[in-house]
Amino acid sequence: MVEIFVLILLAQDVRIIDGDTVEIDAEIIRLENIDTPERGGRAECDAERMLAETATRQLTQILAIGEVTIERSGEDRYGRTLARVFVDGLDAGELLVERGVAVRWEGRRHDWCGDHQ
Repeated sequence: MVEIFVLILLAQDVRIIDGDTVEIDAEIIRLENIDTPERGGRAECDAERMLAETATRQLTQILAIGEVTIERSGEDRYGRTLARVFVDGLDAGELLVERGVAVRWEGRRHDWCGDHQ
């Protein structure tokens, strides 16, 4: 079941964890339709780490555009809320894909290092 929740957020209301995960009012939300590179020690190479920082900045900019709508669809194995996040009707995940800092989720983590290891 999809639960739709509309928020009007201020920058201080959202903590961006990484390019595909945010925290709003103590709820951790994982964007379900995309995969972005891992930050810090979870990254497998410097290229992934740098792209992760770019993805995080891009998501921050996208969420600042306007009204945020969250369509919850359940939880992942880590207890995070799985949801699609829309800003003024635009899918934030798809915007990240269009900007080249995310890929569509294919059921497993994407190899962000490739030949860059």
